[in-house]
Amino acid sequence: MLTRILRKRYNYDCEVVDPRAWTLKGVPNQPVEFDASMTDFYDLIIGLHADEATRPVAQAALTRPVVLVPCCNFWSEEKLGRDELLDAIEAYYGRHKVSFERVEFPFKGPKNIGIVSEPPGKS
Repeated sequence: MLTRILRKRYNYDCEVVDPRAWTLKGVPNQPVEFDASMTDFYDLIIGLHADEATRPVAQAALTRPVVLVPCCNFWSEEKLGRDELLDAIEAYYGRHKVSFERVEFPFKGPKNIGIVSEPPGKS
C-alpha cells in the first residue's frame, strides 16, 4: 500500500521487492529476495515488517538511507523481543558508524517503532 500511495499521491518512482510477489494490482514489484547488494539501484530503502529481509535492509544502511520497522526476529538465533531487536540493530549501526534515530510512528503498536538511518559520512 505504501508503494501505491508514494507513486499515486506523490509521484515517486518506487517498487516492492518481495519474493512472494504479494503486491496490490498495478504496483511495480520485483519477486526476488532483497539483498543489500541491490542498494545501488535505490535512493531510499524502506523495510516495513521486513521479516527475513531485516538483516539485508539494515545492511543497506551502510550505503543508502533506510527506514526500518522490524517486526520479527530474523536478526539472530537468540530470542529477541522488540526492544532487544531494535537495540541489536542500533548496535550494528553504531559499529558501522551509521547515523540513526529511533522513531515512534503515530499508530498503535507494538510494531510502531522504527529506525531512520543515514549511511556513514552522509549526515
